[in-house]
Amino acid sequence: MDDEGPDARAGGRLPGDPVPDPGLGDEVPPAPRALRAARRRAAGGHRLVRALPVLLIVLAVVYDLLTPRYFTAGPFYTAAPLIAAPLYSRRGTVLTGAAVVAVVIALQTSLGVIHYVDSITELITIATVAVLAVLVNAFVRRTDERLASTREIAEAAQRAVLPQPASRIGGFEIAASYEAAQADAFIGGDLYAVQDSARGVRLLVGDVRGKGMGAVAAVSVVIGAFREAAEQEATLEAVAHRLERALAREGTRRDGLDAFEGFTTAVLAELPHGDGVVRLVNRGHPPPLLLYGDGTLRPLPAREAALPLGMGELGVWPDRAEEAPFPGGATLLLYTDGLSEARDARGEFYDPHARLTGRVFRHPADLLRALARDVRRHSGGGMADDMALLAVRRP
Repeated sequence: MDDEGPDARAGGRLPGDPVPDPGLGDEVPPAPRALRAARRRAAGGHRLVRALPVLLIVLAVVYDLLTPRYFTAGPFYTAAPLIAAPLYSRRGTVLTGAAVVAVVIALQTSLGVIHYVDSITELITIATVAVLAVLVNAFVRRTDERLASTREIAEAAQRAVLPQPASRIGGFEIAASYEAAQADAFIGGDLYAVQDSARGVRLLVGDVRGKGMGAVAAVSVVIGAFREAAEQEATLEAVAHRLERALAREGTRRDGLDAFEGFTTAVLAELPHGDGVVRLVNRGHPPPLLLYGDGTLRPLPAREAALPLGMGELGVWPDRAEEAPFPGGATLLLYTDGLSEARDARGEFYDPHARLTGRVFRHPADLLRALARDVRRHSGGGMADDMALLAVRRP
């Protein structure tokens, strides 16, 4: 059990507890007034955009009524259905086009110019653009449906390859998150996995070299091999050897540059049942961080450097699991370089050690949400690389 009192569990703070950092901590909620104001501004902007076709028609009518006959509001009339095409439904687009044509006919009739050649030409042009707007609307709707289908497939692939682990496994509290750098992407070359076994809870966080479907295929190979090896192998070192062999087999099936240079940085962790320790095997990956219950932080770098998985042909050495204390109330954070290599506008890297020192989080999920929010703020909302995060807390 934690050494926290009732006040701490209820959200209060004990004397000597670290002061929350509003830039990172999850304990400080956004100001309700500012949040409501931002939502109102966004809703107002959305309503204004959707009202543009109607505003253009009104502006065109006023322009036609207040200017001489040789001045035309044709550009306003043609713009209205074109703007409606991506914003409105098919029915709304048809009604907008029909309204524009009807307004032009009514104006030309009332002004007695409907029989002029330039007026007839203008009417035909506007009617043609209205028909084209309906076709554009149909194309946009089909594209949206395809994107929605692709998004559903990507979400299904993510759930299959990177399923969200249970919030509690083997007595440990666990949270994981994945953020792809590419817009609208759900999975890339980063990976995480959690597997309970007879020898303890085993964890994996890794980063596959490369992008695209080749990286996703390698991710599936690594995770599949890890789940099988974590159940069967007696030691964490043997699990790493199984992953090495699996990637070697995958490399023989990959074409081009990846066949020779494909590799995966990874860190494997083992949390034995009942023992307050963590065992680590690091293969060229950023070192995990251990956050203690009092806010202090300790990095866990490898004492002996090792090459990433998939580069066994460059050298052979025995993997040695390194052991560190993992007391109650502490949280182990494993992450990929998408976190530590995120840059701000000045080119400075995000430093998770500095940002987390002195911080206290009640649950691993709170830690991951705060980290994701803070790194997005640091990088200005644009991620240069995928980011996988895995946090485990010993209650």
